[in-house]
Amino acid sequence: MHASFSKVARNAIPLHAVASGDLKRFLTRRTKREATFLKASGISGRDGELRLVPNASGGIACAVLGLGSGDDSLALAHFSEQLPAGIYRFDDVPAAHHGANGALAWLLGTYQFARYRKAKTLGARLVPPKGVDVDEVTRIAEGVFLARDLINTPPNDMGPEELANAIRDLARKHGAKFSLVVGDQLLKQNYPLIHAVGKGSDRAPRLAGFTWGRASAPKVTLVGKGVVFDTGGYDLKPAAGMAAMKKDMGGAATVLAIANMVMGAKLDLRLRVLIPAVENSVSGTAYRPSDVFPSRKGLTVEIGNTDAEGRLVLADALTEADSETPDLLIDIATLTGAARTATGFELPPFFTDDEALAADLMRHAQMANDPMWRLPLWRGYESALNSQVADLNNNPSYAYAGAITAALFLNRFVVKAKSWVHFDIAAWVDRPKPGRRAGAEAIGARAIYSLLKARYGK
Repeated sequence: MHASFSKVARNAIPLHAVASGDLKRFLTRRTKREATFLKASGISGRDGELRLVPNASGGIACAVLGLGSGDDSLALAHFSEQLPAGIYRFDDVPAAHHGANGALAWLLGTYQFARYRKAKTLGARLVPPKGVDVDEVTRIAEGVFLARDLINTPPNDMGPEELANAIRDLARKHGAKFSLVVGDQLLKQNYPLIHAVGKGSDRAPRLAGFTWGRASAPKVTLVGKGVVFDTGGYDLKPAAGMAAMKKDMGGAATVLAIANMVMGAKLDLRLRVLIPAVENSVSGTAYRPSDVFPSRKGLTVEIGNTDAEGRLVLADALTEADSETPDLLIDIATLTGAARTATGFELPPFFTDDEALAADLMRHAQMANDPMWRLPLWRGYESALNSQVADLNNNPSYAYAGAITAALFLNRFVVKAKSWVHFDIAAWVDRPKPGRRAGAEAIGARAIYSLLKARYGK
């Protein structure tokens, strides 16, 4: 059980929450003393508005949180983010915010990245609502926190080796079989594109992964982009574009968050995780525009832009993943700025030809309050990937629909998988919300885990 939960329920302070449109009715349910105080305080029910109602002895009789429109099911994270030390319990809270939603919101609000400075003491503790699977809620939060910690860690402390070590540690935690291919061994074992992207750094590229679960269970493979820092290579990013590039391994971190949830829940599946971990640097050994490399699949790729490196490392990893004919193949990547232009940071696009999978993802995204949106694998743009000297060019000749053409490029390396979906995520929160502070975020992880649990849960 998470440290911010309390087993002791005696004298727990009640927590109430109210949408602005329900404020009048809410006040009629309060005691005269509480209602008088709340009215005098000017409460309006706006989002994030918190009132601590005093008791006769000067302590806290209850706390009241405004929910605004009430649409954000994680809004109760405001409580754990703002309340003083004490033991609390949910009381008069709308049904959509109670139970597991409320408990998860509380946990997400406790997150701190404290690797480089002392963590704040969080004395507020919650008595979990009755009927909530505390282990499950804790498992989800810990998976999200794992991803946030990895993404928030700066590149001087999160290189390819450190990311591979984190993958190894997670594998050991759950008894999974870890695998690692490093440096020139990538060429010997036929991962030429991963090697090409990472060879410009003095921190050797690698392909790390693990397998877990019974061998005869349905195969689910997760592939995550692990570019620990992206300068853009010789097609150098401007300073503004490079500033947040520690998050370019956000796909890998999100995959690890999902894997931690899946293994912790002991879902009945054969899980494989593959993460190409590289740094895209500028040096005398870095790959160049106009270079041509073979891929693991055998297709040759002309380098039209060294800043389109993510699709290259994913291509080799996807080819390996696809070779096992998985029942479900999921790749997650901070792949294109075009995706952010199309749907923003909060609504990651995904691409699949599997109509049932697409419908399931949208349903679970809504259930988990972890939104996403489907974009088309529009085949009319396939010709944009053509090269005059190779089978493919990593820099499409069409100036628009960049997220779609990137997905089409990846799709060339998936043939055998029974179902495939590609996520183009930001892995970052640019507009803070309760439980989701500005910075790293495992976008899509909770929704994907919800789908996997529904399909493969015991």
